[in-house]
Amino acid sequence: MSPLQATKYWLVNNLHLAKDALHVYVALGLLFGSALLFGWRLSSWKPWLVVAAAAVIGEIWDIRDRYVGHVAQNYTANVHDLWNTIFWPSVILFLARRTSLFRGSGKTR
Repeated sequence: MSPLQATKYWLVNNLHLAKDALHVYVALGLLFGSALLFGWRLSSWKPWLVVAAAAVIGEIWDIRDRYVGHVAQNYTANVHDLWNTIFWPSVILFLARRTSLFRGSGKTR
């Protein structure tokens, strides 16, 4: 079992998460974490690209692990995982770019 698979297995079992939920949590952590760490706005494509790159790399790693383990590929599941990972960051990017939801009012209390 690769380190990625072992980590996913540990997180799912010890945090009592569904595998799909893990994709969502990791995606949101990467989106908000990269924005905070690098000072990027959520309306920028940069945090979204971090999530997209991580999702693609993770799925390529999953495909590789299945190949090495002589397990039949399930590309539909890979597409599902990509969709699961990128959906909410895409919604947040859209809202940040098209609405004032993530813009400060300029007022402090």
